[in-house]
Amino acid sequence: MLLLLLLFVLPVESLDAQVFTSKSYANGLVVSADGYASDVGKEILDKGGNAVDAAVAVQFALAVTLPRAGNIGGGGFMVIRLANGETAALDFREVAPGKATRDMYVKNGEFQRDLSWEGALAVGVPGTVDGMIRALQQYGRLPLDVVIQPAIDLARNGYPLSFSHAKDLNNHKETFRKYLASARYFTKGDFISTNDSTQWKEGDLFVQEDLAHTLERIARFGREGFYSGPVADAIVNEMNRYGGLITHKDLRNYESKWRTPITTSFRGYELNIMPPPSSGSIAVGQILKMIESYPLEDMGHNSADYVHLVSEAMRRAFADRTYFLGDPDFWEIPISELMSSEYNNRRMESFSMDTATASTELTHGIVPSYTESSETTHFSIVDENGNAVSVTTTLNGSFGSHVSVTGAGFLLNNEMDDFSAQPGEPNAYGLLGGEANAIEPGKRMLSSMTPVIASKNGKVRMVLGAAGGPRIITATIQNFLNSAVFDMSAQQAVSVPRFHHQWFPDGILYDDFGLSPDTKSILSQRGHNMMEFYGIGRSHMILVDDNGILHSGVDPRGDGGASGY
Repeated sequence: MLLLLLLFVLPVESLDAQVFTSKSYANGLVVSADGYASDVGKEILDKGGNAVDAAVAVQFALAVTLPRAGNIGGGGFMVIRLANGETAALDFREVAPGKATRDMYVKNGEFQRDLSWEGALAVGVPGTVDGMIRALQQYGRLPLDVVIQPAIDLARNGYPLSFSHAKDLNNHKETFRKYLASARYFTKGDFISTNDSTQWKEGDLFVQEDLAHTLERIARFGREGFYSGPVADAIVNEMNRYGGLITHKDLRNYESKWRTPITTSFRGYELNIMPPPSSGSIAVGQILKMIESYPLEDMGHNSADYVHLVSEAMRRAFADRTYFLGDPDFWEIPISELMSSEYNNRRMESFSMDTATASTELTHGIVPSYTESSETTHFSIVDENGNAVSVTTTLNGSFGSHVSVTGAGFLLNNEMDDFSAQPGEPNAYGLLGGEANAIEPGKRMLSSMTPVIASKNGKVRMVLGAAGGPRIITATIQNFLNSAVFDMSAQQAVSVPRFHHQWFPDGILYDDFGLSPDTKSILSQRGHNMMEFYGIGRSHMILVDDNGILHSGVDPRGDGGASGY
């Protein structure tokens, strides 16, 4: 937090002279959005677990210590790169319930945004538990009960709230009160009385006994401990209580999926990225292709020319995202064409270094023969053998749907908002959606989550990802460029100011402690709408140097911690 405060008061011109110190580790490293969870990952590595064991343990721990985003009631993506070069991508994204319909959020001919954002109707079928068990079975060394025990202990014994955690819970108190179980679990004082103004405070012990029981059932019965039996009954009862759609059949039928990572290259680096339904892989690949031939080093980090160029590439990639991308099991995506240098060179033919391209005048690109048919959290892990895991997981909005499962102690997601709830209408993050991402039963909603593992000369060099809705994509690519092009340390790469463009709304968001007045003035003169924003993503990064030493990057825009040895 001190570093972030310094960034607010120091002039931008002096940032290059500042020291951004990464902590270094020789044998294993876990970097996540929560210090307790990072310590759990290290504990599992100490017990002989590998990076996948640690990732599963961190995921369950975050469900306890970071309830606004960590979860067992949501979903996410995992990218794995083993020391032998084998790569894998696990999709444990939520799916639409079997009773979902294309126009389920359209009432009397009008799109009702609140229905896809809060309450039981916003909930997709959770994928996290199935995904973690499948990852452990395929690549882990330790049994499930061992990797989940630290999370059980944290839930049962409690942990002292940080200032920001207490503040988050208090800020959502009135919404929690709409749902009896959420009021019981996440508000302090008399959760029934609307007159009780008791607030959580820093240092309060936060105990979650019902969640501990749920985690124990998962540890004992595996997948069946969540998708059937008392926990499944409790989920369905909550749906019936508040008008949701998830049934026992939806829960029984859920399956996470192994997919082939998208691979792209940039200046000697090979990037393995989560494929669709993550939109980040295509967007990152496109942006890198669009800017690779330009003299980025000569432009200078966050200069007007650099921000202009990268923002224009972002604009084009996000325009393509809207039209081409969706669940690949439901929609044919022309991946090879979108990722080709030829296509992305054509996309930049309308680019000018002197003038911004108006988003109203820019649409998706043309692919021959193709016809149309930020609350998240990220963590990065590298173990002593060089195995790497990059995981991004979410409930979508902060605390998801705000609906908790009575007797089970956990929050449910509001991921249905990530569909094109009404094609052509922006979602809560301002992203436009098209037919490719329309609601269908059993379909996975498009995501901005972008876990990445970058290697060079056959060795892992970076484990990357971020939180923050669509800003995940742009934060992740800037962190990569900060290290790959501008030779920044891990901590500096995640700390320096960032910017973001997503086609619509038409403007450059920029960190409120970044970009010099001259840079902003030049960009405005070129036709960019400049919009100050607090926190362009929150990133947690590992950088591996030439000697195999691991360096942590913990984003000062939020809480987080690194733990290793």
